[in-house]
Amino acid sequence: MKIHFPANAWLGTAETFLKRIGTTEPDRLQLESYEGWVNVHPLFLVMTASLASQISASQIDISDFKNKSLDEFHRMGLFRAMGVESPSECEELESAGRFIPITNIKDSDGLSDFLKDMIPLLHLETDQAELIHYLMSELGRNVLEHAYTKYGAFFAAQYYKDSNTIRIGIADNGIGIRASIIRSHAAPDDATAIRLALTPGITGATNREGGTEQNAGAGLFFIKSICLANNNFMVLYSGDTMYKLLKKKGDILQLHADPLEDNHAMTGNLPFWQGTAVGIDITLDSTIEFESVMDSIRDTFADAIRERKRNKQYKKPRFI
Repeated sequence: MKIHFPANAWLGTAETFLKRIGTTEPDRLQLESYEGWVNVHPLFLVMTASLASQISASQIDISDFKNKSLDEFHRMGLFRAMGVESPSECEELESAGRFIPITNIKDSDGLSDFLKDMIPLLHLETDQAELIHYLMSELGRNVLEHAYTKYGAFFAAQYYKDSNTIRIGIADNGIGIRASIIRSHAAPDDATAIRLALTPGITGATNREGGTEQNAGAGLFFIKSICLANNNFMVLYSGDTMYKLLKKKGDILQLHADPLEDNHAMTGNLPFWQGTAVGIDITLDSTIEFESVMDSIRDTFADAIRERKRNKQYKKPRFI
């Protein structure tokens, strides 16, 4: 495997980064980078850590990973997460208010501890803290319930003062979205599976409309809707396909049950990702009131479930 870090790798240009992932020699991992200053979204850091978790440290090569941002990669915990010695001897800085370094979470207790420690570090206002806590909780819960990976999930978050934005990444190397969805729904390819996973009330746990009491099939739909309400990017990557939520057109917020009705890009034929990776941006300047947007999302969710049940009922054969 080969990962190349360009000068800038953000969600808006995620396709460029993903297309450069080398998939040969799956038992080895080689890191390369642009030699100058490098700015990388946490999503791509946790994806790298997730890949490294499956590979012996002796088979990880960072000799060509030379850039002016090594201190930042060190502080974000990339080399520690990969199990290799850091090439940077930078001064350790307090992370409070700036970033959450790469963290490996393998169970619900680990997720609870992570969430408990995370929010105070980011120094957020009450509404903002509630929103970020919800997002991270849903992302973590999805991995623990659906990924079936012994390596767990890799989280990271970083605050960017200039844009007043928190960028969040989570990645796992589990069974992936399609393998989870096809347990209960037909999904001939990764694009179809991703569409279903983002649709409210659909979960691989059951083919029942609205899911189960324990798993309502709402997590990714809620996350996508929150990003849409805040007019931010979201990336969902699994198998050979990536769904990217783009900035909404106009000022009016309109939530859609079908993710393909949102302003988006669906890119296929990418290097195969064994698992699921999610990246989101939240601009705190535009963060909407949490309870208000959650009420709107719940209404859209309920309407979608009722509509699908109604259509399903109409399709049943009628005997006279």
